[in-house]
Amino acid sequence: MATVSLTGAASATTAPITQKVHHKRTVTPGKVVGWVFMVIILFITLFPFYWILRTALSSNALLATRPGFFGPVGTNMGGFARVFGAQDVATAVSQGGSGASINFWRYLINSLIVATVITLVQTLSCAMASYAFARLRWKGRNLVFSIFLAAMMIPSIFTFLPNFILMKQLHLIDTLLGIMLPTMLISPFAVFFLRQFFMNISREVEEAALIDGASKTVVFWKLILPMASAPMFTLGLLTYITAWNDYFWPLMVSYTDSSRVLNVALGVFRAQSPQSGVDWSGLMAATLVSALPMLILFACFAKRIVNSIGFTGIK
Repeated sequence: MATVSLTGAASATTAPITQKVHHKRTVTPGKVVGWVFMVIILFITLFPFYWILRTALSSNALLATRPGFFGPVGTNMGGFARVFGAQDVATAVSQGGSGASINFWRYLINSLIVATVITLVQTLSCAMASYAFARLRWKGRNLVFSIFLAAMMIPSIFTFLPNFILMKQLHLIDTLLGIMLPTMLISPFAVFFLRQFFMNISREVEEAALIDGASKTVVFWKLILPMASAPMFTLGLLTYITAWNDYFWPLMVSYTDSSRVLNVALGVFRAQSPQSGVDWSGLMAATLVSALPMLILFACFAKRIVNSIGFTGIK
């Protein structure tokens, strides 16, 4: 009687079969068109920043000789030296500058103070208002919130004259407080932004803290605010960038170096042009220096801002 051994067959059957699957990426006309369109949009977006850098690194006296040249014309750092006040009058005039002194560091400190105070106070006050609209029950809450949101549809320029008259009556013209006060306490967008997040927090967590004896104030400070740290951080970044880039209102209420912010100082720098023409090299250097902190800030936290905005339900 013959015996058949199935050991080899069994081992062959039970042996794991590993097969590499290669997914071949197909290039379709739609993908090509999409990439070309994205590259064009990226070029249009970034080219002005390159042109600012190119002009800032050029010699102002030689810019008119080669206006269409894509590289720096007569490469030098004279524009940056004039911005930081590190160039004497004779050299500045010879390179196409006005020779006027610029108190750059004073303007920078003023901008830092204004943007920081507005961000801290506005974020905290809007968080309290958002919690009241999202969690506290009181008569007419939805009506008041609707009226409050209607303020988002009013252009800010309509409020400039009333705010200016108010600041003048309070004797806050040409002061940092006069610049900060109109936007320091509240923002309809910030209230709407945080309210969306507070409404998504489970009420059971808050009710458990109230049962344990915590008051509404303790719940807000010890429970709600720590849970809302991500959207508040995002709101703080957006508020800081907005306050830093504000121009028209600080221009209306600041007249001297004691209250002039960096963006307004760019206009003053532009007005100090020599008789031979505008100091484009120095002006672009000042613009780049003014915008660089916000560009770095947004580049470092862009992903967090986008993720937090999507998490809070704003589309």
